[in-house]
Amino acid sequence: MAKTVHLCFVLGVIVVVLLAAVGGAMSMTICSMDSTQLAQCLPAIQGPSPPPPTKECCAVIKMADLHCLCNYKHVLPNFGVNPGLAMALPKKCGLYLPPKCDGP
Repeated sequence: MAKTVHLCFVLGVIVVVLLAAVGGAMSMTICSMDSTQLAQCLPAIQGPSPPPPTKECCAVIKMADLHCLCNYKHVLPNFGVNPGLAMALPKKCGLYLPPKCDGP
């Protein structure tokens, strides 16, 4: 049962990240954020020298349930997202990650 719930959870993450990456017209709420708004943060978490997050990106991150987001950090590389950069994003926006979540 737990394995099935975990698989569904991971598949849900994949769908949300893909929708955000391609700018899908449909939006979903994940970790208290609208999936279409997550696309505003992609430049800050991809590539070798990403720019700092924009004010719009930080506004999205400030609405997020950071405990929830911690559960997704291990699947980020599958979508070209650097987990270290993604986990650093809240701090760059003036927030703190929950304990046991910092780092890739």
